[in-house]
Amino acid sequence: MSNKKKTTKTGSWAGKIVKTLWIVFFAGLLGFAIFVWSVSVDFLGLYGDLPDFKALENPESELASELYSADGVLLGKYYRENRSPVKYDELSKNLVNALIATEDIRFEDHSGIDPKGLARVFFKTILMGQSSSGGGSTLSQQTAKNLFKTRGEDSQGTLSRIPGLRMLIIKTKEWIVATQLEKAYTKDEILTMYLNTSEFGSNAYGIKTASKTFFNKDPKDLNVQESAVLVGLFKAPTYYSPVYNPDNALRRRNTVLNQMNKYDYLTDAEYDSLSSLPIELDYNVESHNRGLATYFREIVKADLNKWAKENLKADGKPYDLYGDGLRIYTTIDSRLQKYAEEAVEEHMKELQAKFEAELNGREPWIDSENRVIPNFLETMIKRTEAYRVLVNKYGANSDSVKIKLNEKKKMKVFSWEKGEIDTLMSSMDSLRYYKTFLQTGFVSMDPRTGHIKAWVGGLNHKFFKYDHVREGKRQPGSTFKPFVYAAAIENGYGPCYTVVDQPVEINIPDQPAWIPENADGKFTYEKMTIRQAMAQSINSITAYMMKQISPEVVVETAHRLGITSDLDPVPALALGTSDVSILELVGATSTFANKGEHIKPFYIDRIEDKNGNVLHQFPARKQPAMSEEDAYLMLHMLKGGYEERGGTSQGVPMSLREGNELGGKTGTTQNASDGWYIGLSKDLVSGVWVGGDDRAIHFRSWISGQGARTARPIWVKYMTKVYNDSSLGITKGPFEKPERPLSVELDCDEYDLQTDDFTDFDYDHQTNDF
Repeated sequence: MSNKKKTTKTGSWAGKIVKTLWIVFFAGLLGFAIFVWSVSVDFLGLYGDLPDFKALENPESELASELYSADGVLLGKYYRENRSPVKYDELSKNLVNALIATEDIRFEDHSGIDPKGLARVFFKTILMGQSSSGGGSTLSQQTAKNLFKTRGEDSQGTLSRIPGLRMLIIKTKEWIVATQLEKAYTKDEILTMYLNTSEFGSNAYGIKTASKTFFNKDPKDLNVQESAVLVGLFKAPTYYSPVYNPDNALRRRNTVLNQMNKYDYLTDAEYDSLSSLPIELDYNVESHNRGLATYFREIVKADLNKWAKENLKADGKPYDLYGDGLRIYTTIDSRLQKYAEEAVEEHMKELQAKFEAELNGREPWIDSENRVIPNFLETMIKRTEAYRVLVNKYGANSDSVKIKLNEKKKMKVFSWEKGEIDTLMSSMDSLRYYKTFLQTGFVSMDPRTGHIKAWVGGLNHKFFKYDHVREGKRQPGSTFKPFVYAAAIENGYGPCYTVVDQPVEINIPDQPAWIPENADGKFTYEKMTIRQAMAQSINSITAYMMKQISPEVVVETAHRLGITSDLDPVPALALGTSDVSILELVGATSTFANKGEHIKPFYIDRIEDKNGNVLHQFPARKQPAMSEEDAYLMLHMLKGGYEERGGTSQGVPMSLREGNELGGKTGTTQNASDGWYIGLSKDLVSGVWVGGDDRAIHFRSWISGQGARTARPIWVKYMTKVYNDSSLGITKGPFEKPERPLSVELDCDEYDLQTDDFTDFDYDHQTNDF
């Protein structure tokens, strides 16, 4: 009887235990369900926000904006995270297999949460403490983490401050978002989103950038071992970096290959063969200082930032150049840009060697008497950031400033011969070194469209940031003379109008008389046409024409043709004394090659959003500037540099001139501080400037520093490369003539027969005072 009671009692306790376990189990399930629900709605703000349905349908991640040339070449990017998206069909199958085998082998079978994976983590990691057993996150969960920053502070609520509970809340959020992603997207789309949003180290975000950075390939071209290297980076981008930790990267790559072998993506023989190979990189981190058109990209960036602030998206927010994935299409032609950069490098390397040979160890900063300027560097250093930082730290009168400026430190410096050089220099040493370099700027434009086709703002953007195409302005010297003669042409003076080359005196009230000399200091006292005078760059005759038509008329004409800088209405303007940029000169000179219609030079064609919708189309800004006949007469004047005896373009090789019509004008300022050349063909108008960072830095020899030797060779090299590339469609040929017959005689022999000898030139050097 007692045994029976004991059995009954024991059974009763067992029943109660089982009942209690069931209650606990169902209570746990109910509690977990309530917990998941409360997380999903952020109950009382305890858990932090989850993305809403609209965000899930249109997930956002920062995308780099991309800058393209007119011929479709990617010139550069603007970004905080260097990321460009790809589509699933742009992925290598090797990459997909490596990813699934390593990160989520049951990816195709689950709906965002992998019960087997969670069970493995629970038993092996939590109960048995095996940290190497792997995580339980699916690719869908990892995509949720990447897209919606579920682990960031902005996503956390009040309960997230509790350490143990924080990770549970985060994981729960990722489970919820992962299941919602699975409903909204296909497996292929989720996998692609994961690869597009992952970080690979080396400033590479997304698989497209990573492929380019490490292997210089598109994702679709990755082989098995390259795919394994990139997939291996997901675990820890720095620790497994093939650049900084190659041994770790090799082990990790082979782990990925082993996973592919384990799940039959590789045979044993393939695994053995591939795992024995070294990692071969073609490593190149994208940089704003590398690639084509580096100066141009910085100029465009400033314009785009301004545009982004002034234009709003549908949600009322301004566009973000560094995160909205804009596509900017420019007018630059990548082939012309390449030829321009090559021409600059080839010539400037040779010219710098000649400059240093002439210096022969002497200081390059000299005055008009070729005497070294005292304390030049001490004055220049005060304009530098290094000086300002030291003054802020120590005070302007502290000896520490001078000590620190002369303290040597490790740095890389630019060199034409050896590229980048590692050296020890002080700030003063560095300033002295860089001030000896001659600088340059080059721009090329299609005169018929206003499109800028090539832009080289300097020698090397990494070491010389200043742009000499638009930002830099210097005296143009004789390259300004065409605008004086354009004013004369418009006022009835034909190319055959003759003037005597002799001193011209122009009197200005309360100022000394201005009597300009010719470049060689001599006057021929011979009669010559104004076409011959411009071709030979005779100062006296240009000054005479300025005296006849007045500086005010010349200023108005130059501005109408396209010069935008302020011009002083003084007689000396005839010789180019007011500062202008190369971009202005090329834009204004292009008016002659475009039948008298001025098109403001521009370089952005359109801006599209990340989906290819056009946000802004930039039209050409045109205005009539002079008659078609007068524009053609100016082309005839500019051709004189090639056709007239003693013309300043006679040194251009016949290989460019044969079967071709070209126009050109050299320019050299006082003391040869600036050398210029403007060259015209039927298809391109291009301009070059060469000079020192400071006007005091120049060749001691005026002959060596004149524009025909410093600037024109760049244009010659550029045009030679252009004509040698038949794919460009730029050919030799004549300038287009006006359809109507000219009212002005261009044959000066015929002109002389029709004109009285004394009607052209009635000269009294002391009349027509200003």
